[in-house]
Amino acid sequence: MADEMVRLAQKFINATYNDGAMLGITKLAEDGRTGWPTMYALTRALQYEMGITALSNSFGPTTLSTLQTKYPKLDGSTVPSANFCRILQSALYCKGYDGGEIDGKYNDRVRAAVTKLKTHMGLDAVFPGDALEPKVVKGLLTMDAYVTVGGGTDGIRAIQRWLNGRYVNRKDFFVIPCDGYHSRDVARSMLLAIQYEIGMADGTANGAFGPGTQAGLKAHPVAVGSTGTWSTLFTAAMILNKRDVPLGDFTAAVRSGVEAFQSFVGLPVTGTGDFRTWASLLVSYGDQTRRGAACDGVTRITPPRAQALKDAGYQYIGRYLSNPSTTSLPEKQIQPGELATIKEYGLRCFPIYQTWSRSAEYFSYPRGTSDAFSAIEWARIHGFKPGTTIYFAVDYDAMDGEVTSVVLPHFRGIHHTISENSFYRVGVYGPRNVCQRVADAGYAQTSFVSDMSSGFSGNLGYPMPSNWAFDQISTITVGSGTSAIEIDNNIASGRDTGQGDFDPGAATVAGLDVDLNKTAHRDAMLRDVQSYLTSIGVPETGGSGWTDSDWATLGGTSTTKAFDMVVSADWLFTSLARDLKLRKALIQTPVLWELRKLNPLDAVADAAVRNGITEDCSTGWGQIFARVAIAARNYCLKEGLINGSPLAEPNLREVWDNLQDPFYNIRSVAYLTVYNAHQLKIARPNLTTDQADTQALLARYNGLGADAQQYGRELIGLYNVLESYNALSRSAA
Repeated sequence: MADEMVRLAQKFINATYNDGAMLGITKLAEDGRTGWPTMYALTRALQYEMGITALSNSFGPTTLSTLQTKYPKLDGSTVPSANFCRILQSALYCKGYDGGEIDGKYNDRVRAAVTKLKTHMGLDAVFPGDALEPKVVKGLLTMDAYVTVGGGTDGIRAIQRWLNGRYVNRKDFFVIPCDGYHSRDVARSMLLAIQYEIGMADGTANGAFGPGTQAGLKAHPVAVGSTGTWSTLFTAAMILNKRDVPLGDFTAAVRSGVEAFQSFVGLPVTGTGDFRTWASLLVSYGDQTRRGAACDGVTRITPPRAQALKDAGYQYIGRYLSNPSTTSLPEKQIQPGELATIKEYGLRCFPIYQTWSRSAEYFSYPRGTSDAFSAIEWARIHGFKPGTTIYFAVDYDAMDGEVTSVVLPHFRGIHHTISENSFYRVGVYGPRNVCQRVADAGYAQTSFVSDMSSGFSGNLGYPMPSNWAFDQISTITVGSGTSAIEIDNNIASGRDTGQGDFDPGAATVAGLDVDLNKTAHRDAMLRDVQSYLTSIGVPETGGSGWTDSDWATLGGTSTTKAFDMVVSADWLFTSLARDLKLRKALIQTPVLWELRKLNPLDAVADAAVRNGITEDCSTGWGQIFARVAIAARNYCLKEGLINGSPLAEPNLREVWDNLQDPFYNIRSVAYLTVYNAHQLKIARPNLTTDQADTQALLARYNGLGADAQQYGRELIGLYNVLESYNALSRSAA
């Protein structure tokens, strides 16, 4: 919400430091909303008032040391100028405190606000009174909150306040948020606190989980009866990992919580705060000297390597279904005969699917759907049995907002496709937050956690996912000579034991369709589509049965628009065609035709169903009746081509609504094509279906009788145009 005093603070900045170009202060929107631009402007203004010439958005070492030297305490008698005071008053308002009238006076209202702020920070004992110390000013000029915010917990806030109060006077410890959330700052502060308690000097303590820190923790186990700072730090670490224990002494209740935690993360259950438990609480990878029962890698499992892995105690091996690169990591993909070797040596394999997946731009619902179809195809080629979990990778530090906006839709596409088009299961590989959120959405059964990436924001401050199967903690080499192999060492929970037996594997099918080479063929393909349709009386716009004005009023579809819509979903047409082993053009053709031929009566029919006047009508991209979609899907379900529950008359409106989704509609067109072959009592469409059967299938799409036959004669020409360009793309692949 907008705040009038924040708006006045923004006006003060704009009016006082109006030479923004010189100071690097961008003119602020006077909208009364606190944000980083306002905090950056206040920071630069403060630097300017202190005489710093190289201004920065960052409240860094120079700003802090200058403030400490010139103004170790800021109060009514030491604030150097009215504008300096106005900066502090403005910052207080941006933090939600009463800063007075932004009049340059450090008055009773300002003093009360400062006192409250320091109490909220946990600094009221170490910094008593109503003056502003330099580290408090630094905290003031951030977007951090010092009260529990939505979703935060009072338990975590108590830890944050305790850490601030105990360690704020150490050189590299700065005021952390007290918002009730675990975070990167809190995780680093916990490590700094441990280093300080070990006895590390300022400048040596750095918040890293290095050898010195590990040695110190080994010397400080805690158990029932432990009290004092080490017990408080340990119970704090438990709470930060969402374990319900009291902060402070190591009681019997804490021991029970520790035993549950150790069991959950795969540690020996001792009930004590030993080094391995400390490590698992403080960093995502924990104690990297642990040897797991699982591993993954990009190197072929040969007989000597299999023996070396078995001798080292490994049981489960993660291997990649495919490798999109033809030059990099030549053994990344499962190699011929490799799964037989894994089986021979009594090992088990869990498959991983990854192409790129290293930035937010990769992820989307269409990409997830396409990846799932590709993974299904490769899993069948390698011979993975039904029930196998395939782990789909999120191999980057996805921010929480990106998980919401792109990763979850991506996995929705994966889950839908794996569930409908195979008997496999979905797993997710990625940071803890990604894994947990995908699991919470219902899109993955188990998680493969990339805990080696301890600096990922998705690992810092997040507990181990509740459905974890494999925990990737270190990279090591096993064996020597011809048996040597570099692997990622993984802890296994037992939730997924991979596969120890494999089918012979499906043969690679030659001549399957591929994605359209849009760069090479899109424009020429459109011209040929336009030319053909025009030749049969379907111009670029309009047509018989309705006027151009009607068409324009209803937002009708031109040939170009219909064509581009079909091309935009090329990934789905390709995936369905490859999965069903038929020609992509057989699905594309009726969809393109029906999009182009949409007319005012279609809109009227749709409205009648939406308003409950009629039960069903042809609808969506492919203009399919819900009853027809139900019959087609039930047939494909019976034939084992798709999975799901049989549909019936009560599902009519549900299916009709689903048909408004282009992706559901296109899938239904593909299944209807297969069903139509059954109705015609001809062979199921395949890669070599002849022209006569293709025309018959296209005709059947429109029903029976003379009109349907005319439909088939018109669409076979369009089919041939589309197929000619699909063939060009196949030949170039």
